[in-house]
Amino acid sequence: MKKVFKVIGILLLIIIALLAATPLVLESKIDEIVQAYADENINAKVEFEDINLSLLKSFPKASVTVDNLKITNYEPFQGDTLVTATSINLEMPIGELLKSESDGPLVVNEIALDGAVVNLKTNKDGITNYDILKSDASDKESSEASNSGGFAFDIEDYSISNSAFSLSDETSGNTIQVTDLNHSGKGIFSGTTSELDTDTEAKMTLIVDNTAYLKNTAIQLDALIDLDLEQNKYTFKENKGFINQLPLEFNGYVKLLEDAQEIDITFENPESSFKDFLAVIPEAYSKDLDDVQTSGDFKVKGLIKGIASDATIPNLDINVVSNNASFKYPDLPKQVENILINASIKNDNGKADDTYVNIDKLNFKIDDDVFKSSATLRQLTSNMLVNANVDGTLNLANISKAYPVELENELSGILKGKLNTSFDMNAIETNAYKRIKNTGNVSITDFVFSSEDIVNPISISKADIAFKPTKVSLESFDATTGTSDLKATGSIDNLLGFLLSDKNLKGNFNVNSDQFVVSDFMVEDESVSEDNKTTSDSESLKIPDFLDCSINANAKTVVYDNLKLNNVKGQLIIKDQKADLKNMTSDIFDGKLAIAGNVSTKEATPTFNMNLGVDKFDIAKSFKGLELLQNLAPIAKSLQGKLNTTINLKGKLDETFSPNLTTVSGNALAEVLTSTINPLQGDVLEKLGGALNFIDFKKLDLKDLKTKLEFKDGQVSVKPFKLKYDDIDIEISGSHGFDKSMNYSAVFQVPAKYLGNDVNGLLSQINDDSLKELTVPVTATIGGSFAQPTVSTDLTSAVSALGEQLVEIQKQKLLNQGKDKLNDLLGGALGTEKETDSTKTDTGNVVKDVLGGLLGGKKKKTKKDSVNN
Repeated sequence: MKKVFKVIGILLLIIIALLAATPLVLESKIDEIVQAYADENINAKVEFEDINLSLLKSFPKASVTVDNLKITNYEPFQGDTLVTATSINLEMPIGELLKSESDGPLVVNEIALDGAVVNLKTNKDGITNYDILKSDASDKESSEASNSGGFAFDIEDYSISNSAFSLSDETSGNTIQVTDLNHSGKGIFSGTTSELDTDTEAKMTLIVDNTAYLKNTAIQLDALIDLDLEQNKYTFKENKGFINQLPLEFNGYVKLLEDAQEIDITFENPESSFKDFLAVIPEAYSKDLDDVQTSGDFKVKGLIKGIASDATIPNLDINVVSNNASFKYPDLPKQVENILINASIKNDNGKADDTYVNIDKLNFKIDDDVFKSSATLRQLTSNMLVNANVDGTLNLANISKAYPVELENELSGILKGKLNTSFDMNAIETNAYKRIKNTGNVSITDFVFSSEDIVNPISISKADIAFKPTKVSLESFDATTGTSDLKATGSIDNLLGFLLSDKNLKGNFNVNSDQFVVSDFMVEDESVSEDNKTTSDSESLKIPDFLDCSINANAKTVVYDNLKLNNVKGQLIIKDQKADLKNMTSDIFDGKLAIAGNVSTKEATPTFNMNLGVDKFDIAKSFKGLELLQNLAPIAKSLQGKLNTTINLKGKLDETFSPNLTTVSGNALAEVLTSTINPLQGDVLEKLGGALNFIDFKKLDLKDLKTKLEFKDGQVSVKPFKLKYDDIDIEISGSHGFDKSMNYSAVFQVPAKYLGNDVNGLLSQINDDSLKELTVPVTATIGGSFAQPTVSTDLTSAVSALGEQLVEIQKQKLLNQGKDKLNDLLGGALGTEKETDSTKTDTGNVVKDVLGGLLGGKKKKTKKDSVNN
């Protein structure tokens, strides 16, 4: 026996070795067959990463796996991906692999598709991207060329897992999207009749004529289907499906015609409990229904019968009815009762646009609040017509107390309304207000509204809206948000467009406020990249993008950043995340401020472009409160008085909605009306006073001072301007940076009398009236920073140069005086014809004395002089 087992073991090893080695021989053959089949039969680019063959994985069958398949369209869908799949697994008898080409095609019994994504499209010209099989002539040529090579399918089992597909039709606006698809089936397809047992789970979105009827709705279907392959008729036998958690049983058939489908299907929910109604709602919202207490009935019953083609749809008769129902969740305090539902979807003639929805009743009661509504919807696939009625009271706080809805912020407030509205969707989309008919009133009290589009919840103590045939009027609106309060009236152009679609909220409003804090109305934008943030953990503020309105504002106090503005009046136009300010005036810093310009938050980094008019600002207060003024004219903080200026500036805003000074550019024209100066308030003036001790900066004459500034790239350039101090003229020019650096020069035209005793002594010796007005330019160079300024002057060199100049003037004056005396003396001597020798001698001595005095020479001392001395 030992030998027998040994032989059997050796044979098994040989067989296993052969099974393991066979794929190495056959894989290239399979690869070639698959690629040849694709090239000969498919009008698209077919790619795959690898094909693997295994004889052990599903023994006694062979397994062929295609990895990472990709099919890409040619024109007119050039470059579009039609199909991708992580893997496709085919199983077949091992003997099929040993066939020669003359033995016929390979027969496949099982297919498993995993991770597939299929995108089916029909463009506006009616061309489909999935019509990729080559024409009959091409197929025939390919068949002749390959004889009988390729694949044949005799399916017993198939499965599709973790897959998705979409079908979109640009001509009709219809879209079907299926995700999380897991589907399997068992049956034989080779006969003329067969039975197929299928299980399907997926999530479905259905959009018909751009209107969503299902949105990511869970679908489950267990269907036993009779297949009549000769007549292309598929009959549903034992079938049960689920829409969300609502069970439906259905019967009937679908028959494929040449260009259409014949459909005859009926369905209904097997139970009649009102719990079935809650089951229609997605489980994420309805939660666990096992312990929910319900009463009353709920019935869904429908018929779909007729021809589905490009021109027609089947007739529809679907009804939903519930009478005197109620429900209560075990963990919630409130019960919803007196529920009445009577609704139907009908189509009687096969024309899609004649399908209509009639909601005859949709009523319920929570506590003592009764809510009633009804509506009809017609022309569903074209320009839908809506006529709806609402009448009732609803305590919003009871919604989360009666139904397990998850709210980011708890709702509160009492909503009362009696309203009829009639409109078509095209009127909503095009703002054709004349076709929007509204009558009735809606009021809300003690309401709190919170949204991602605003920073702080808005608490509405009272709001009354009157609906008129062509207009919605805001009769009253009292609200607070953050530390701001609002009272408003006005008109709203497209309230329904805002509520029912993605339209902006349009209107004109008159707004009054005791205190309006700008930051209370901005939204935090968490999507801003770190590169656009001043700090890594900051968030940018955004103007809500849904606002498209004009506001006439009147506020006693407006707080913007660290500024407090009083008696603010003007117009604010908000559109496309941009706020335009027009004719805005305010009291601030004991003066008047006029503002015109705009702020935009549409881009990642907010921008501004403003014109500011300043009338009689208190200089000290304004330069203390406005960082912008501090940076434009830092030395002005030493001034006390009134200021007029016009400022034109633009740039970017930081995350606190304040100007990013390094980006600011523009110009300013400033005028000082009346002012005194406190040098101790400015390090620069204090140091200048120390360097030029003959100037008392408290006595500077600043009357009618005007100067022009230009700023760009963080630098402020100050055009030359002039000041007066007694009899000293001063001219200042230069620049400074928003980084606090300075580069200025001040030229002082200093009268010579201020330049010391030496200079004054020389002036007294010269004793020339023309020199009394002599001035010397003394230049002070100011550098360093605002906090640590440096001041240097050329005063010493100027005084030295002036002294040399005065000495030279004195010499010249004495020389001129000496010459005059000499001429006088010589002229007198020449005028006497008779002279004695004695006279000549005396005159010569006088001339010598005079010349000696002029030239600074010394007389020779005589003995007599020596004695006398």
